[in-house]
Amino acid sequence: MALPAFDQTLTTLKDSFGFSTFRPLQREIVEEVLDGRDVLALLPTGGGKSLCYQLPALMLPGLTLVISPLIALMKDQVDGLLENGIKAAYLNSGLTEEESKDTWRELYRGNIKILYLSPERLLVEGMLDILEQLKLSFVAVDEAHCISSWGHDFRPEYRALKAVRARFPKVPILALTASATERVRTDIVDMLELTQAKHFVASFNRPNLSYRIVPRLSPIKQILEIIGSHKEESGIIYCLSRARTEAVALDLVSKGISAEAYHAGLTSNERNKRQERFVRDETQVMVATIAFGMGIDKPDVRFVIHHDLPKNIESYYQETGRAGRDGLPSECVMLYSSSDAAKLRTFIDQLTDENERDVSSRQLSRLLQFAEGSECRRVSLLGYFGETYKDEGGNPTRTCGACDNCLTPREEIDATELAQKMLSCVLRAQKHSGFSFGLNHIVDILMGSSVEKIKKLGHDQLSTYGAGKGHTRAEWLYYGRELVTKGLLRINYEHFNVVEVTLQGLDTLKDRTIVRLRAPLVSSALSNEKRKEQRQKLGAFEYDEDIFNKLRLWRVGVAKEKGLPAYMIFSDATLQAIAAKKPNRVNDLKGVSGIGEKKLALYGEAILEVLGE
Repeated sequence: MALPAFDQTLTTLKDSFGFSTFRPLQREIVEEVLDGRDVLALLPTGGGKSLCYQLPALMLPGLTLVISPLIALMKDQVDGLLENGIKAAYLNSGLTEEESKDTWRELYRGNIKILYLSPERLLVEGMLDILEQLKLSFVAVDEAHCISSWGHDFRPEYRALKAVRARFPKVPILALTASATERVRTDIVDMLELTQAKHFVASFNRPNLSYRIVPRLSPIKQILEIIGSHKEESGIIYCLSRARTEAVALDLVSKGISAEAYHAGLTSNERNKRQERFVRDETQVMVATIAFGMGIDKPDVRFVIHHDLPKNIESYYQETGRAGRDGLPSECVMLYSSSDAAKLRTFIDQLTDENERDVSSRQLSRLLQFAEGSECRRVSLLGYFGETYKDEGGNPTRTCGACDNCLTPREEIDATELAQKMLSCVLRAQKHSGFSFGLNHIVDILMGSSVEKIKKLGHDQLSTYGAGKGHTRAEWLYYGRELVTKGLLRINYEHFNVVEVTLQGLDTLKDRTIVRLRAPLVSSALSNEKRKEQRQKLGAFEYDEDIFNKLRLWRVGVAKEKGLPAYMIFSDATLQAIAAKKPNRVNDLKGVSGIGEKKLALYGEAILEVLGE
């Protein structure tokens, strides 16, 4: 007797992938695809996008075509599917002539269920003609936001994908992306003609990620503190420039950390080698520009650090989304400096397209509000995407309990005297010279700096010169930004980023109004107590660490023997579940998430041997 459709889907999910339940919206998306309808799906990074086409591909007759932007991503996906006993392949320039012939033979024999192609390869002359000879069940377009010039990773070649709809008008299309604004979604629908498609938009919340934003004071020291709390765990550090990635990587190597730089200035071959070493855990930390990330299918990245300010909140969300894709607690830390904002503002000012300049300027302003605000990071981040953060009971809440602003809210201090000195200094410098100055120059005056510019302008004669020596330069810069946030100062981005006293600031100065500001944070480290509290909030569970570490060692050996990344054998989440359950029989492993029929047969006895030791 045939199983009902949903029971059959669950059986395939368990047998092929080892999962007993769906993640949010996966079931609904899979059912739409199985019913032969177009779908536009927005699922966060780590939300299980791949399963939305891999599962129906197994259940439908014929071939599923997956359009994917990066060669490395295709290879990782195919290796993972083969490890689960699923027939998959890719065609790209990385294959030898013999390997390509083998793939085509298997395709014509109907032995391949999922084929990965880049948009460039799909549209080479004759490819669409060949695909017409094969029975396509549906087409999945991964990273669909690449189709829109309003997306954060626009790729012109994606625009040509409308030829797929023209050639295969009756073949359903599943468009998938991790983040897309309303404008980007409209572009995806228009380009792929998804006018009848059902839209699924999952929560942007990544409940297992923590968010912290701290002043960038001693970056290498701060980075080492974070790495120190993630011994032998993988991490990514994002930098704004190629030179910075090289410098940070060298600094870390000199401190005994296994780190490499990754940027567009490297040859394609060298980038691929470094990426592979990182994916296979031969390199612990990748220091990268935004050129790195979209091709990474590594679920066990435990920390993402932004050494520099990202371009906008979309980029920040996408880049932090590289952490914790296996659902285990992971952290995201931004080292914040206002000098980064000034650099980005200068870059934006040089844009020739007025509309692009306006959009970029507004995006940067929103990012600065997010970085400098005192609101819960998760609440603020979700709010940007138009989502209200809710607790486990589904009730709106203003605190997540796991970000810096929730875990370590900074005490407010009486900063009336500090505010008076800075506001007065800004006004006196402007009155003396007839024009305004940037925050760094104002701090130079307060600190009594002897730089040439101060003397040349006569600012060493101002009554506020040297009036701030009781505080460090970093503290004054921080208080300046806080005064901007409070609305007492404003940064004139249209005029060289100078600081100006607002009307509210003038009233505060005149009336000697009491000003309270948050005290600066002097360390990026979390206490053990706070870290434990954070992990509990992020969903950490109890397991036997000795067993987990033994299983990890065993996994490394199996992965090396097979020439695969360790996570493709089993994820950390699966190993932790085994270490918590401590099974005595092979059959006891059947209930563990991530262990399907093939992996149970392959590794069940070996796992019990490790436990028996």
